[in-house]
Amino acid sequence: MAFRGKEMMKKVLKNVGEKNLAPGVKESLKKCIPDSKVVMGRAKLGLFAGRHIQFGNRISEDGGNKSRRTWKPNVQEKRLFSYVLDRHIRVKVTTHALRCIDKAGGIDEYLLKTPYHKMDTEMGLYWKSRIEKMYEELGKREVVFFSPEDEARFEQRFKDLKVAERTARRDARRQMSGWSDKQKQIEEGQVVDQLTDEEAAAEWAANS
Repeated sequence: MAFRGKEMMKKVLKNVGEKNLAPGVKESLKKCIPDSKVVMGRAKLGLFAGRHIQFGNRISEDGGNKSRRTWKPNVQEKRLFSYVLDRHIRVKVTTHALRCIDKAGGIDEYLLKTPYHKMDTEMGLYWKSRIEKMYEELGKREVVFFSPEDEARFEQRFKDLKVAERTARRDARRQMSGWSDKQKQIEEGQVVDQLTDEEAAAEWAANS
């Protein structure tokens, strides 16, 4: 099974929406995806990075007889984290695409750096156009920087919260194990011992 670039273009525009595309993206998509381009049908489900099914001959060792055979790409299903979308993306990728993603520094960087004419799968074009649109929207937002005093104050608050959480967990563990009752008994025993020592000192002073 294979599908042509014209059908791929229609599906991408339908999924993304022409209004959501960045300016100039539609024209570049039409240039990079000619109508006669044929892509492996399985590739529309993931990122293949140019790796598709290959055809060749199997040659026997004895007589050199040739029989047709195919080589399919090594496809893996992975969960890749996108910082632009702030969530994981479950996608089928080839091992070559994984190496390209690691080299680029992440799925977002790979989609942004890879040109459209090399993104020859439907899902790749869909995610690339979507990431570019969201990246453009993030660039228009205002960025607020905090002063060093505010950052130090935030760090101190985080430390206080961590200390409070540790003490709360410790108290809860002590209550579950009955340590609070033991601690009260120990404190009461210390008070009694102090009283007996004072009484003994008073009796010794009276006798002397």
